Amino acid sequence: MAKKIFMLCSDCFSTVSLYNHINREYAIDRIIVEQPFRGASLIKRRLRKLGFWKVTGQVLFGLLIVPVLNKGSRKRIREIIEENKLLEEPLPIDKIIAVPTVNDDACLQLMIKEKPDIVIVNGTRILSKKILESTDAVFINMHTGITPKYRGVHGGYWALAKNDPSNCGVTVHLVDKGIDTGAVLYQETISVTQKDNFVTYPYLQFAKGIPLVLRSIEDNIRNDLKSIPPATTESRLWSHPTIWNYIYNRVFKRIK
Repeated sequence: MAKKIFMLCSDCFSTVSLYNHINREYAIDRIIVEQPFRGASLIKRRLRKLGFWKVTGQVLFGLLIVPVLNKGSRKRIREIIEENKLLEEPLPIDKIIAVPTVNDDACLQLMIKEKPDIVIVNGTRILSKKILESTDAVFINMHTGITPKYRGVHGGYWALAKNDPSNCGVTVHLVDKGIDTGAVLYQETISVTQKDNFVTYPYLQFAKGIPLVLRSIEDNIRNDLKSIPPATTESRLWSHPTIWNYIYNRVFKRIK
């Protein structure tokens, strides 16, 4: 009997490519897409956790640096997509269910009613205990970093900035109530070139990570899903770089 597969995801390139690669091998029944955080509420949350100066630096990085990197990296991103044959077909409208957040009651009721067997998580908020316990499904996440050392965001960039290229990569792991703390299923490192930078690293990670997600689904279907020891037991939660973090790392460490 075929397994019922759901996606809990944000609206982004990795979701589109992940869906297409999985659906080519195993039918995905539902794509539950959450709305992004609103700017003001996101900044307020960060201010409470990180403080004024760090958040100001992060905002300036997002406003002044990222758009320039995006514009200058279009050719390289296209190169990575084509070299790795990352699929880009638009998500099928009939499978999409939009929710305010993946922790919304509408999502909870759908999970209880539909009883998926496998839930692929990509780019969402932290899942609530209610969602995780709403079904007997296995929840699998693709994380752009080597966990637990590079939990949070921009794991590839931070590994390079910390002169730790052997831990610059991607992790596929089970989802628990923590932030990227679930048991590791697969990990792979990536190789970067002089053409790569902050906005292209994730595409290299997607290219390595998507086959690992497929392998995890296959393992589950064969009742052979097993965790492995992580590449490192060091653990840290990383946030967005500030503009001064980025300038320092670019000037003194040549990390773009």
